[in-house]
Order: sequence, then C-alpha cells, then structure tokens
Amino acid sequence: MTDKNLIGQSLGGGSVEVEKGRLRFFAKATGQRNSVYSDESAARDAGHPTLPVPPTFLMCLNSEVQDLEYTLRTLKMDLGRILHAEQAFEYHRMAYAGDTLSFETKVADVYDKKGGALSFVVNETRVTNQKGEHVADLRGTIVQRNG
Repeated sequence: MTDKNLIGQSLGGGSVEVEKGRLRFFAKATGQRNSVYSDESAARDAGHPTLPVPPTFLMCLNSEVQDLEYTLRTLKMDLGRILHAEQAFEYHRMAYAGDTLSFETKVADVYDKKGGALSFVVNETRVTNQKGEHVADLRGTIVQRNG
C-alpha cells in the first residue's frame, strides 16, 4: 500500500547544461523532421538564438539529475516491479542549447488501485533556467505491482 505521507516529499534534483550535440542526437533519434532542432542556421532563421530543446528532452535531462536509488528507497518501491505509467509536460518558455537547467522533483500524489495490487506515485518536477525563469513542469507517474 502506498504511503500518503509521501505527498510533498522532495525527491531531490540538480542542474545540467544543455549541449548542442546531445540535442542533435535526440532530434535524430526521435525522428524530428524540423531542422530547427539540428541546424543552427535553421534555428536562427526561425527566430531562435540557437538550437531549441526538442519536446520531451527535458525528461532525459531530469533522469540524469535524479538519484534513482534514493527515489526508490524513499518511495519504498522495487525497480523490478515498477513501470512508467504516464508523463505530461507543461511548457512556460523555450529552453536552448547552452542553458543550464535546474530540476526539483517532489511527490504530488500516491494512490492504490485494484485493492492495493497496484500502487501509483505521481511526481512533479519544476524546471528553471540559469536566470531563474520557469521553463516547464514535468509530471510523471510510476506504478508498482504488489504481491
């Protein structure tokens, strides 16, 4: 059974610099056809100062700054019994190559389904840039099969 006392618990975070090479690799790996994500000239022609961060790339960066072992210990979850159930993004401003992004994650909700056979934990992450500007909110849900 999930522990409602976890709601509001910090799961930590950290900061990471957005690198152009990684943005290009991610754009290619995810099939981005829009050249603004891989070509600096195309990005500038579209009004961007440099390569913009492609949609969903923030989850990759967030996974780098999170301590998975600490998170699983705090949530009392077993890596072998969990699945990624859902994710959502709310963007407030663009992020770009060269930005340093900070991620801070907390537990937003916990609940059970199927009489406690499944435990769900919803995490929310606030993303800010080096200027302290609010870039995005990430929301992710993991589910653990119990028993």
